[in-house]
Amino acid sequence: MARLNLGNINPHVVEAKYAVRGELAVKSEEYRARLRNGDKSLPFAEVISANIGNPQQLDQKPITFFRQVLSLLENPKLLEHEDVLLNALAYQKDVLERAKWLLSQCGSVGAYSASAGVPAIKESIAKFLERRDGFPADPAHIYLSAGASSGVNTLLHIICASPTTGVLVPIPQYPLYTASLSLLNSTCVPYYLDEAAQWGTSLAAIKESYNKAKSDGIDTRAIVIINPGNPTGASLSEADIRAVLEFAAEEKLVVLADEVYQTNVFVGQFRSFRQILLTLQREQPGRFDAVELASLHSVSKGMVGECGHRGGYFDLLGFAPEVEEQIYKFVSITLCAPVIGQCLVELMVNPPRPGEPSFELYDREYSAIFGNLRSRAYALYEAFKEMEGVECGEPQGSMYLFPTIHVPPRATEAARAEGRTPDEFYCIRLLEATGVCVVPGSGFGQVEGTLHFRTTFLAPGTEWIGSIKKFHREFFDKYR
Repeated sequence: MARLNLGNINPHVVEAKYAVRGELAVKSEEYRARLRNGDKSLPFAEVISANIGNPQQLDQKPITFFRQVLSLLENPKLLEHEDVLLNALAYQKDVLERAKWLLSQCGSVGAYSASAGVPAIKESIAKFLERRDGFPADPAHIYLSAGASSGVNTLLHIICASPTTGVLVPIPQYPLYTASLSLLNSTCVPYYLDEAAQWGTSLAAIKESYNKAKSDGIDTRAIVIINPGNPTGASLSEADIRAVLEFAAEEKLVVLADEVYQTNVFVGQFRSFRQILLTLQREQPGRFDAVELASLHSVSKGMVGECGHRGGYFDLLGFAPEVEEQIYKFVSITLCAPVIGQCLVELMVNPPRPGEPSFELYDREYSAIFGNLRSRAYALYEAFKEMEGVECGEPQGSMYLFPTIHVPPRATEAARAEGRTPDEFYCIRLLEATGVCVVPGSGFGQVEGTLHFRTTFLAPGTEWIGSIKKFHREFFDKYR
């Protein structure tokens, strides 16, 4: 018999749930393999993985400038043939200059960097933060990470000390947070977003959850904010951000601002927690000085979409020096973030600028990706408006829509017979009929008695949207 089994391995791993790569994702990959092997028995010709924000799996093209620089970093000998690069392969002079500069700073992308990241890249991030927010940034408080997920993992390991440590997490939420808290054997303190207010952050809901946890003996130390939202797409107003920071100051809460979708904003304008906190500190000296803020960003989303390169960073404000020493030690245990990912972060925060040789192509590609994402978001939104029993707010940001569905009672009975929630049942039937993989709302958390699903709008074309409408009509006819 095997030494390990479900009864004796780490129970917190067994308990953790991560729906975006759960049963539906596994089943979709089985279908994809069958199609690849020539199986003609399925009622669809392709699988659309709308379950996860993985842009380049769904045909988002890489930004040329980024990939050209990376190609030279991976194979520096190409720089010995500048005439070929410039005249035959359409590389621009600034591509070569950036690659040479990055190589001069990191040596080889095959070598470890400093634990917190290449110093020059941290300086580029600091300059980006200053341009974005209007306040200086200190590279000493910036840490490169293997995507934002790695940064979240680092911060939660530092914050979570025991089963009674609590972290306020928005519901619905990206399941990284609940899964990580489960692994750490700490307590998720859920606060519900307000669907009626376009999934806005409700300060009343936050206070209610915080006070309940406090009465239950939970030491709530931090609050997670995802802005723009995942899975909801909500983009927070400055007033919402101020309200959260005021509450954090009152209750001494660490603020974890997950801002990986900051360039995916269709309505309004992105405002960073860092900018608003520093503004509040200037406006009201002393009141907000002790607020601890960790802001996270990544190359995986936005118009960059380079999930596989695992590049990201987090920036700290207000943390005690002795705590930062422990954060540095923690990131040192994994040696460093992937150096090629660090370089991609530098390119993201310091892209070609007007007047530089690569700017015109970069700007054209960036704008096209943004325009395509926006048009597909609205195509899905319009489709949902036509579907019986579906309610969906107008797209605001990120890469997702999170519609409400009201399934017929007979569908609920059929789901119960399979031991599933109705939203899981709906999503599985959708996958089996169309090859479109979405995630049930229960995988993110939802108000009891409500049903949702999350879908990306990354896949090209509109044919798959039509297949969802056809399935939905037939599903309702079958279970009406």
